Amino acid sequence: MAKPASEQKTFNSFSEFYPFYLKEHSNPVCRALHYIGSSGALVILGHALYTGIYSSIIFALVFGYACAWVGHFFFEHNKPATFKYPFYSFLGDWVMLKDFLLGRFRKE
Repeated sequence: MAKPASEQKTFNSFSEFYPFYLKEHSNPVCRALHYIGSSGALVILGHALYTGIYSSIIFALVFGYACAWVGHFFFEHNKPATFKYPFYSFLGDWVMLKDFLLGRFRKE
C-alpha cells in the first residue's frame, strides 16, 4: 500500500529540510539504491571527463535518478522529494551518501 503523499512544507534552510529528507528515505533498500545511483553517477561523470566524451554526462544524471526513483516507487512507496524540492533533494542525496560513508547511520 502506498504511503500518503507528503504535504507541501516550507523549509527555510537545508538543515531544516534534511530530517524530512531522511524520513522520506527510511527504507534501507531505497537508501541503498540512492547510494548506488549517486556513486554510479560519479563514476560515469569521471569517465566522461577523463575520456572527453562530454555528451555521456547526461547518462550520469539518468543513472542516478533512475536508481533513486526505483527505490521510491518500488520500496519506499512515495514520490521522490525531487519533485517538490529539487535543489535540497539533490543536495540531500550527496549529504546522505557522505553520512553513510562516514558511518553516521549505523545506530539507526
